[in-house]
Amino acid sequence: MFSSRVPADLGLNRLSAAVQAHCATGRRLIDLTATNPTIVGIHYPTDLLTPLADRGAVTYRPEPFGLIAAREAVVADYARRGISVAVDRVVLTASTSEAYSLLFKLLCAPSGDDVLTPAPSYPLFDHLTKLDGVASRPYALEYHGRWELDELSVDAAWTRQTRGVLAVTPNNPTGSMLSSAELDALSSRCAARAAALIVDEVFADYPLGDVPAFGSSSKALTFRLGGLSKSAGLPQVKLGWIAVNGPDDLVRAALDRLELVCDTYLSVGTPVQVAAPALIERGARVREQIQQRIRTNYDILCAQAVANPSVQVLPVDGGWSAVLRVPSRHSEEDTVVSLLETRDTLVHPGFFFDFPSEAFLVVSLLPESVEFAEGVAHVMELASG
Repeated sequence: MFSSRVPADLGLNRLSAAVQAHCATGRRLIDLTATNPTIVGIHYPTDLLTPLADRGAVTYRPEPFGLIAAREAVVADYARRGISVAVDRVVLTASTSEAYSLLFKLLCAPSGDDVLTPAPSYPLFDHLTKLDGVASRPYALEYHGRWELDELSVDAAWTRQTRGVLAVTPNNPTGSMLSSAELDALSSRCAARAAALIVDEVFADYPLGDVPAFGSSSKALTFRLGGLSKSAGLPQVKLGWIAVNGPDDLVRAALDRLELVCDTYLSVGTPVQVAAPALIERGARVREQIQQRIRTNYDILCAQAVANPSVQVLPVDGGWSAVLRVPSRHSEEDTVVSLLETRDTLVHPGFFFDFPSEAFLVVSLLPESVEFAEGVAHVMELASG
């Protein structure tokens, strides 16, 4: 009786069951998968969320794309990063996940249309596409000293019903950024084949190296995604956005249709829209702490790897995660479960993210640094043993 958009089997996998069993013992857990900034010792100013109580939110004035003051604040935030965006090309959403859903509704018909998604990357893409009745087809990021776009795999994945290409930069979990040439290659293909480019930039505020140029112009209809969840460390307030660019005629046609979709749902709450200018400004204090935490933890990780040559830390351009290549004496799943059961430390296996081979482990760079160092030492100890 239930839709095939929802998995038929909702049971626990082996790792989830192991985590549940571990928590039931009451033993300490060093969680190197933690990606919630609100629970990892980041200091949030006591007045940070007071703008949500602004009396202006009492009056409801529905706007499909969001209140103009909130969209102007998003434009100013792009300008902080050196990116020019027009306010009439900004669309507010309740989250980045919702932004994807709106765009799938805009671009894809539930009759076999598909989008191309990077691998390795977010496991969430499988759920997001299926929930909107859209097929997803993977294209490859290959590691050759750095993660690189495999353009041939993009061409191989493309079908007559491909309506969009998803790109994540910095990517999660590889931490890799697409170069300007790689983004141009995707944009050129989309322009030539009547598809849209969707660029997820939620981790753009957390570079660990040089940031490739990706300007405001594009050959293809392009949707850039961002939000407060990462840029201000505020996943709980639920505000994301889409910035639209590309050829003017396509942008106008897309916005006309997006207006209907957004007006149908009107999902973004008034309080967060009224508060958006202040939240974006005040969020800088949280963002700076997260930036420092990530740099510190990445340095800790690299330093420990120097003393454990059997473990390789893959280069990270930005974001909140890092990838370790470990000896493949055991499966990733066995390694991760053993680490949990014998050393009370939790990491992600690479296969969660569709890595092409074993053995890779993924760690978050967000945990408190003392705990992070202890957990990484456990990983190194097990992998080197």
